[in-house]
Amino acid sequence: MLKAVLFDMDGVIVDTEPLHCQAYYNMFAAVNISVTDDLYESFTGQSTINICRQLCTLFKLTESPETLVQLKRDFFNDLFFNDKSLDLIDGVLLLIKDYHKNGLTLVLASSASMSTINKIFERFDLNKYFIAKLSGADLKASKPHPEIFIKAAKASGFYKKECMVIEDSTNGIAAANAAEIFCAGFRSPNSKNQVYDHADLVVSSFKEISFEKVLYLLNS
Repeated sequence: MLKAVLFDMDGVIVDTEPLHCQAYYNMFAAVNISVTDDLYESFTGQSTINICRQLCTLFKLTESPETLVQLKRDFFNDLFFNDKSLDLIDGVLLLIKDYHKNGLTLVLASSASMSTINKIFERFDLNKYFIAKLSGADLKASKPHPEIFIKAAKASGFYKKECMVIEDSTNGIAAANAAEIFCAGFRSPNSKNQVYDHADLVVSSFKEISFEKVLYLLNS
């Protein structure tokens, strides 16, 4: 029986992927590296510090990963506060309210920094629906490692078999699989070239996983 839903944030709750993309490429330019689209897309779902560690190794940078993180964060914050068009993913607020109204426990499990998570949750008044928020940036391992979803399930207070993950990235789906938690893969319009083959369910609209529909799917 489904008792809790573990939400990713970027690409699932809010459309910040374009802002993150621009912030990353601004950072790449600032440290004079050329990152291909394929390499950038492979990072989707990972924490910023993990990405920056890989960049420092791949490009033999003299800057520290922490320096790159701060550069990227500064670019992102500037974009975040100046982009008035930033909005929630279509249909996700209705889904969150639907789950909450029907008694499901909601936990955020995102690779974003907690400062970014808090900015998003305050801007769109989401705190009242979630009992906990986990940032992958604060954990030992990044997606596709299962740590964040194992801890998110524990934070929900329910067994993993009573939880469902909603993810939009290859790395996030892999993390949910490794955590042995049912995963709904969401084909987010801003998450390009992600692999959904290992999701237990793949959807293009949140209407497909409304409370009633997901209960029927999980119990059939």
